[in-house]
Amino acid sequence: MRKLRIKVVGGSLAGVFAGILLQRSGHEVKIYERSAHGLGGRGAGLVPQEDLFSLLRMIGAEDAEEVGVVARERIYFGRDGRVLQTTRAPQKQISWDYLYNTVLSHFASEAFMLDREVVRVEDGEQSAEIIFGDGTKETADLVIGADGVGSVVRATVNQTDHGNQFAGYVAWRGLIPETQLPNGASILLDRFAFYVTSGVHILGYLVPGSGGEIDVGRRRYNWVWYKPTEQDELQRTLTDERGHSSQYSLRRGGLSMERRDALRRDAHEILPPQFALAVEAEPTPSIQGIFDYEAPRMIGRSVALVGDAAFVARPHTAMGVSKAAADVMALVACLAGERQVQAALERYEAARIGVGREIVDYGRRLGATAL
Repeated sequence: MRKLRIKVVGGSLAGVFAGILLQRSGHEVKIYERSAHGLGGRGAGLVPQEDLFSLLRMIGAEDAEEVGVVARERIYFGRDGRVLQTTRAPQKQISWDYLYNTVLSHFASEAFMLDREVVRVEDGEQSAEIIFGDGTKETADLVIGADGVGSVVRATVNQTDHGNQFAGYVAWRGLIPETQLPNGASILLDRFAFYVTSGVHILGYLVPGSGGEIDVGRRRYNWVWYKPTEQDELQRTLTDERGHSSQYSLRRGGLSMERRDALRRDAHEILPPQFALAVEAEPTPSIQGIFDYEAPRMIGRSVALVGDAAFVARPHTAMGVSKAAADVMALVACLAGERQVQAALERYEAARIGVGREIVDYGRRLGATAL
């Protein structure tokens, strides 16, 4: 493939993965991220999988896969806090922010543009045009939509079917220094813990500190509580104390003290005492809406979708980041193996669209058993 002018919309992991591999393939790449301050402080914990490891090795960041905390076993609580089941299943958890910062350091910083909101992409036969929020425009041989669950690029490829479907519940999330976990919850440390019953699902595990710290006392505890939410309550749930509403999430620090205290009361009424203490220890919980989306098409003529821009799978799968890595590796390989962009995109879609559908379906099935 000849050298291409490639614009990547979205500066999260999927976009940075694409930017690094395409730069190293000799293309002229720029990434546009709408956030003015970057994404380094976002995210929580994640469970890595083989596709992520493969990509990290490709970019020379394999040391990032070693910076993790290993849970020795899985435990399942009863409502009274007794451990009902223990399974020997060692598993490594890593921190999203450390992974992101490590990966981003491998991309040329001058080609990473902050505070550049893309509002529309126009697809063409030989090129695509990006339209920014300030009215300026840029042309590229290929535009990659890596702009996640709220993708605007998705609508360029799928004009009549680009909306996410709310799954009927949200994920409340906490991430606290392990030293802030009360003594009564110490059993949660070094284990992957669950409480699952009708309408209630919470889990938690340790992750490294924001700088990759894995020493005891410097790690963080990550918990996720899935709570059923009616569609007509979603907007209120994702509205912060200043009245600002988001379509997909409520950031840390945006929750009013009244709602935080109500969450703590619910935790003590509903959850095992260990998890209730973990929830209470989080001063600024965040909320993530849970959605499904399957792209009818992953490509246009000069546009391609990767990661959550193409397929949104529920977090129970623990496959979001690995799916994005696999999409990017496939796209880069297809571009390298073809002389024409369109032929490469068609190969890419053929390789990944079935996989994406399977992962979304898998997430739905896990969600049906989780709540």
